[in-house]
Amino acid sequence: MIQNPAEKLLYEVSAPGRRCLRLPTLDVPKVDIKHALKGAKLRAKPAVLPEVGELDLVRHFKNLAQMNFSVDRNFYPLGSCTMKYNPKINVTLLSLPGFTKAHPHLPEADLQGHIELMVTLETWLREISGLDAVTLQPAAGAQGEMTGLMVIKAYLESRGEAKTRTKIVIPDSAHGTNPATAALAGFDTVTLKSKPDGGVDLEALKAAVGPDTAAMMITNPSTLGVIEPNMVEIAKILHAAGAQLYMDGANMNAIQGVVRPGDLGIDVMHFNLHKTYSVPHGSGGPGAGPIAVRKHLEPFLPYPRPVKTDKGYTLSNPNPKQTIGKVRSFFGNYGALVMAYIYMAQLGREGVRRNGENATLNANYLRAALRGVYHIHNDKTCAHEVVFTDKKQHEENDISALDIAKRMIDYGIHPMTIYFPQPNVVAGHGAMMVEPTETESKETLDYFVDVMKKIAQECKDNPDLVHNAPHTTPVARVDEKSATTNPQLYCAICIA
Repeated sequence: MIQNPAEKLLYEVSAPGRRCLRLPTLDVPKVDIKHALKGAKLRAKPAVLPEVGELDLVRHFKNLAQMNFSVDRNFYPLGSCTMKYNPKINVTLLSLPGFTKAHPHLPEADLQGHIELMVTLETWLREISGLDAVTLQPAAGAQGEMTGLMVIKAYLESRGEAKTRTKIVIPDSAHGTNPATAALAGFDTVTLKSKPDGGVDLEALKAAVGPDTAAMMITNPSTLGVIEPNMVEIAKILHAAGAQLYMDGANMNAIQGVVRPGDLGIDVMHFNLHKTYSVPHGSGGPGAGPIAVRKHLEPFLPYPRPVKTDKGYTLSNPNPKQTIGKVRSFFGNYGALVMAYIYMAQLGREGVRRNGENATLNANYLRAALRGVYHIHNDKTCAHEVVFTDKKQHEENDISALDIAKRMIDYGIHPMTIYFPQPNVVAGHGAMMVEPTETESKETLDYFVDVMKKIAQECKDNPDLVHNAPHTTPVARVDEKSATTNPQLYCAICIA
């Protein structure tokens, strides 16, 4: 094929002497670089950089940008860690000088609006959670988990129980970060095997808890998209044993405004503002993972805490003997808090509830529309996401979840999560976790259904087409295992 130079690497279109900009002749005394940099290590010879014209450079980066996939371009049904659409008003308002030019070291008198925003956001999160107090400091969901367990540990220490209550019970349907967080916080983990329907086995739970149990960490709804029906009973079992109940709120978008975790007996939970409330979190950040706690845990929350007084808004410092101290510099990821505030302020109480209902409706719409086309892990009313598997395609045509995910790329849809919550992607056990979110239209969902049906037919009519997908991308299908275990990295500058 004839290759378009606009699609080549910059090094491939480089030619000696080409420039984007030519500087005028030096009209000031020349500086000795070695002397100016005072002995810093310098290259023996200049770096080998591509020499290109401005138009070549612009086309190169424009083409690269068009290769990037984002939710702004098409459907992104990535289950578990949603890439939900982020309204442009979030970034527009966050760009106002009052936010961008504010410095955390400014006097409180100059930060009244900023602190008021935090107080208001905490109030909304208290109302949604049904709990008594909130801290906005944690910078991500995982740090929210860690903060929650640190608060629990501090509470146990205040009661002289920290040395005896050392175990955290975690259902196997919980978020993958939960066991790691518990271990990092210094606890031992006890895995609780779920029932076939994905729910908690109450008898197994009763056998697992005791005087050595510090808490249980449960993800509700679970990573299987299942709402736990026995939360009140679970809370009673934990509390009867003197333990705390932690809820991972990463999937809160399914129940927000509908169910208050505090009413179910939850003692502490975290929110993923960067997921539930639209804050962008691609590539790992920035995030925000506030936690909400019951009254008896409030004294141990991080400081400072934003509060409203008769004289205005201030940041209070509670008793340092009880607080766990800061978990994040300054006030947390403040920009992320602002965007969550904007999102919730636009929606209002009823809008937040409606979004939860729509997230659940959309997931169940896909579940019903693809029933019989793909095997469904738990074919019953789901929450925010539905988990399909490759069982049918594997048994009939030796097609795996990985093959199906790769083929989706050819139709302009980002692949769903396939390595979680079931780690295998072969032998008929490959998970295809789909989360449409509340922001997608029926037309988009129908397109996804049509694509998935067409791929299912391709699995029967032309298995090799699916085995070798994708076919429309700049780079053909890669050997992911070898790329991970034996990466071959190339850098023209580095080897020059």
